[in-house]
Amino acid sequence: MVRAGARRAGTRKHRPFWVELPLLIGLALVLALLIKTFLVQAFSIPSDSMQNTLQRGDRVLVDKLTPWFGSEPERGEVIVFHDPDGWLDDMAVDPPNTVQEVLSFIGVMPSAEEKDLIKRVIGVGGDTVECAGDGPVKVNGKALDEPNVFPGNTPCSNDDKGTFKVTVPQGKLWVMGDHRQASADSRYHSDDRNEGMVPVDEVVGRAVVIAWPVGRWSTLPVPATFSTAAEAALLPGTAAVAAVVPLVLLRRRRATVRR
Repeated sequence: MVRAGARRAGTRKHRPFWVELPLLIGLALVLALLIKTFLVQAFSIPSDSMQNTLQRGDRVLVDKLTPWFGSEPERGEVIVFHDPDGWLDDMAVDPPNTVQEVLSFIGVMPSAEEKDLIKRVIGVGGDTVECAGDGPVKVNGKALDEPNVFPGNTPCSNDDKGTFKVTVPQGKLWVMGDHRQASADSRYHSDDRNEGMVPVDEVVGRAVVIAWPVGRWSTLPVPATFSTAAEAALLPGTAAVAAVVPLVLLRRRRATVRR
């Protein structure tokens, strides 16, 4: 019985490679589509608004998985988001060729039909963000030290739109480009339906790595100054607790003495 089984296994024919090739390609496309949809997607940088952090032509990898677990963008992160309200209406888009359409389908390139932007999160829901003159930008009253701002630029712009003080509603974000004097960001869309804010629901994900060109490979960490802004946001609540605790203890002590 063993010998007969061995003979049958030995006479089994393998499919020709050219027959299996379409199946392999199909599986690869399905996997790539799943990765693009749920895990990571590549995006090309089309402008100079995020210099020098990102250069025109860079390819960045965007984490799309984390938002599926309810995580929201934080201060200092570089994010990709859908056009919230006509920010890109005046930007001409060249029609893609067949190769670009295939590459965008599998996630190697972004779709030309998807109007997406990339900026840095400056304020999240509940934050107060303000600019006056040349800056610095202040978040919750704390001045940001931004080494990421393009050399020669000022953190704020001394013009009508560049001077502001806003409180970010819950579920919204205030975003700005690192190349401050070359970025049409939240400051310059304050008259749209979101008052310049980006709804969290429009965020595609966080840009985490510059993947191309090879010589530009690096991660995109959050500048340390934004942890100070986060601490400032906690101060009012912390101060309130610090003020209430002694009163509670004093009241308990008096009650004990009376007893």
